Amino acid sequence: MRVHILGAAGSGTTTLGAALAARLRCPQHDTDAFFWLPTDPPFTDQRPAAERVALLAPLLAESAWVLSGSLCGWGDVFIPLFDRVVFLALPRDARMARLRRREQARYGDKIAPGGVMHEASVAFLAWAARYDTAGLEQRSLRTHEEWMSRLPCPVLRLDGMLPSEEQVAQVTADGALHVPPRDSRTSSPDRA
Repeated sequence: MRVHILGAAGSGTTTLGAALAARLRCPQHDTDAFFWLPTDPPFTDQRPAAERVALLAPLLAESAWVLSGSLCGWGDVFIPLFDRVVFLALPRDARMARLRRREQARYGDKIAPGGVMHEASVAFLAWAARYDTAGLEQRSLRTHEEWMSRLPCPVLRLDGMLPSEEQVAQVTADGALHVPPRDSRTSSPDRA
């Protein structure tokens, strides 16, 4: 099965992607790894769209995978490959709290006032806060809703506050996805 998971920054797409890929025993790919060039500090230079597609294409040619993150527009060439799309929704305040904690955990003093990543972190959080109200000029709820309305595959909407294990159960519940038997050595995923 080929599943694409999208939602706002901080909604838990990467966490659910990892949990679902573990359950389905297939690879997980995250769009950020293709969208951004590897830089220090990270997330400063975008990779050209044609290069993103060229890097991702051989990975998505496989028979099973989970792809987390947004590829609206630049990755539309992959839409025919999706068996299912999962949209994670999470209230703005919960998302922003998650993102602030994640930024602090990842970058620590680098995002403090005067730190080398302070301005970038402030800009990122401001961008993420606009998700629910922005138009098509950025990754937004409106962008995602319009993009999903044109998909030929089923779209499942999930609550981003649910634990990952419950989200995985909902994605795999109707039997549309082949789920290998659970290995007793496999641990349960943590909360998204």
